[in-house]
Amino acid sequence: MTTKMMGAKVQRVEDDRLVRGAGRYVDDVAPDALHTAVLRSPHAHARILSIDVDAVLDVEGVHAVWTYDDLEGAMAEPLPLLIPHPTLTHGRTQYALAKDEVNYVGEAIALVVADDRYLAEDALAQIVVEYELLPAVVGIEAARAAERLVHDDVPGNVAARMEQSNGDAAAAIASAPHRLELDLEIERSACMPMEGRGTVARWDPDQNRLQVWTSTQTSTGVRAAVAAKLGLDLGQVDVITPDVGGGFGVKIVHPWPEELLVPLAAQKLGRAVKFTEDRREHFISSAHERAQLHHVEVGFDDDGRVLGLDVRFWHDHGAYTPYGLIVPIITSTQLLGPYKPGAYHVQFDSLYTNTVIVTPYRGAGRPQGCFVMERTMDAIAAALGKDRADVRAVNFIQPDEFPYDHGLIFQDGRELTYDSGDYPAMLEKIKEMVDWDHFEDFRAAKAAEGKRVGLGLACYVEGTGVGPYEGAHVHIETSGKVKVATGLTSQGQGHQTAFAQIVADELGVRFEDVEITTGDTRRMPYAVGTFASRAAVMSGSAIHLAAKRAKEKALRIAADALEADVDDLEIVDGVVSVKGTDSSIPLGTVAVLSNPLRYAFDEASKAATQFSVGDPGKPPVAEDDEPGLEGKDFYSPPRSTFASGMHAVIVETDVETAEIRILKYAVVHDCGHLINPMIVEGQIHGGVAQGVGGALYERMAYDESGQLLNASFMDFLMPYVTEVPEHIDIDHLETPSPLNPLGIKGAGEAGVIPGSAAFAAAIEDAERLPITAMPISPSQLFALRLAHQESK
Repeated sequence: MTTKMMGAKVQRVEDDRLVRGAGRYVDDVAPDALHTAVLRSPHAHARILSIDVDAVLDVEGVHAVWTYDDLEGAMAEPLPLLIPHPTLTHGRTQYALAKDEVNYVGEAIALVVADDRYLAEDALAQIVVEYELLPAVVGIEAARAAERLVHDDVPGNVAARMEQSNGDAAAAIASAPHRLELDLEIERSACMPMEGRGTVARWDPDQNRLQVWTSTQTSTGVRAAVAAKLGLDLGQVDVITPDVGGGFGVKIVHPWPEELLVPLAAQKLGRAVKFTEDRREHFISSAHERAQLHHVEVGFDDDGRVLGLDVRFWHDHGAYTPYGLIVPIITSTQLLGPYKPGAYHVQFDSLYTNTVIVTPYRGAGRPQGCFVMERTMDAIAAALGKDRADVRAVNFIQPDEFPYDHGLIFQDGRELTYDSGDYPAMLEKIKEMVDWDHFEDFRAAKAAEGKRVGLGLACYVEGTGVGPYEGAHVHIETSGKVKVATGLTSQGQGHQTAFAQIVADELGVRFEDVEITTGDTRRMPYAVGTFASRAAVMSGSAIHLAAKRAKEKALRIAADALEADVDDLEIVDGVVSVKGTDSSIPLGTVAVLSNPLRYAFDEASKAATQFSVGDPGKPPVAEDDEPGLEGKDFYSPPRSTFASGMHAVIVETDVETAEIRILKYAVVHDCGHLINPMIVEGQIHGGVAQGVGGALYERMAYDESGQLLNASFMDFLMPYVTEVPEHIDIDHLETPSPLNPLGIKGAGEAGVIPGSAAFAAAIEDAERLPITAMPISPSQLFALRLAHQESK
């Protein structure tokens, strides 16, 4: 029998090509393309009084210049609001090119198309824009004060106010033996993929067909937007996503202005046209996330059991809301983590500011929620003088309580119902990994050396595999090779490996014979996208189902050819055999037989020799069949599945400089059945690195006028290899999900979610002073020390 691939640590097939520099990214497409450059607003808030482009039109090598006044039809309308919500009463989106007003530094105003990027950028300098400056609203406190408005028709800068509850939290808190209040803050940050945004388009006038290559997380979404905005039929637009140098959420918006403007330019000019974002553009015109302020009230008993929890928070979504309320909705629901909090009430305001838009960044609202809940658990433990792990344990949902319904609505519009998990077992694992029960001995030993150390713990639950669907097409070639297509995109997750493992197991073929294509609307025109840790659950399940269909057909055809019963057949290494006999037929030959225009075979070699018309006693194609050996299916889940995990970190805080050094980092993770443990661990490693960045380094620093002060890698701090843990201890717990055929859950965002919470706890444990805001730098920790000493 072939080796079972599901659960095996198979080396990623993508890596050899990519590490050798043979990747093919958007900027590598169409080297003959014209280049674009975008004029962006230098002001956070201003009216556009006039735009003079006359000087640009005379520049040799410039082919076109567009402003809003040059846009027509649907292109002149605002960009789509992708995810409406009943509570989003004042949703606003920008135009592809600014109309009348700009609302953040970096907003697109004009597009120039020229022979090369240098010429296009030089031409931008010839455009004269007259502005009337308006007061800027920067930061949550300024938005809440509402002394200035981002949009004149949005009262109080409030785009949405949402409230959910389960039970009477206020009454439960009031009657609880103990009560606490906390104010907690996470600052604005952003994802920084190695490859920025990029789009190339080519128009074929003979076929009236548009081809678009774009660095996106949702090729089918871009396709739909381009077709709608340019007035084309969906079938006239192909969107191909080549290699993507990182996404992390920022490339999920569809469309970006450039993803419309570049195809428009290609269509109008009859030439291939390209846009490649530079790093400063990524800082000031893509998307940010994270910024939230939380006020927590909690009531609890003598054991630390939460009886009532009330959370009020304010979310900064920037100047527009193209992605709706997904981030704060996730925060408000995933905040609960692995706990059952008695009565729960949450309310948030999503606020406009004159800053870059907010869309999901890896973790997507969960790091904020985890920070709030875990800081609350630590505060309860401190108030009662109890062990922090023990307080968590008394609040856990127990293994026999699944499925567990929180009585809330999740981001996908379905009930917030956890499907499976074992949180007590996970806690025991993580405690053992960091020697939790003997940490005080370690602390004392370090103190004797004049060093200060602390231990932090953070638990989380992650909703994964959100719908509505993904599909897959599996085609067995006459060579025996298997070609698989799924519509979501890849940006480093190892899809070509993990999905091939699923197919190899289901079809009984060699792993090496499976080829995976993602993100190409020519192969799979209907899909959703890669985000929210959904690829393995959604496309993995669809691929499994499609492979199952292909296998059923293969066995049916082979049974006829081998004159055997289907139940007596097996497929091993791509050969269909009658169990216990020498009677067999290669799967490639079965693919030949699946075509009614059949081949004749030489019985000895099984090689095709000539065409024949098949069996005259049978219809060419049965009514319930079709030519070819392939399977196609879609998977749509009843609701999200919920992965979980716990992270623990030991840090040393330098007594003199307040620098924070990681001594140990441990992770226990549960994503159900593992397809490829090595890939999951790679995802965790990458997530932990981003968690370190979010906890200790990454911060978007705006001044009062809305200027981003650190819009370069010289000023925006990120962890290097010297700042991330040298080694991460990882252990897995597998509680299968009952919601999909593979029993799997997502893993893509697991590593980053508890980072800020774990580091805050560890630093607080080391310093013995409250940590209520993240990220925290050495200078901030030093200032906290001084303030704490002065308050004594």
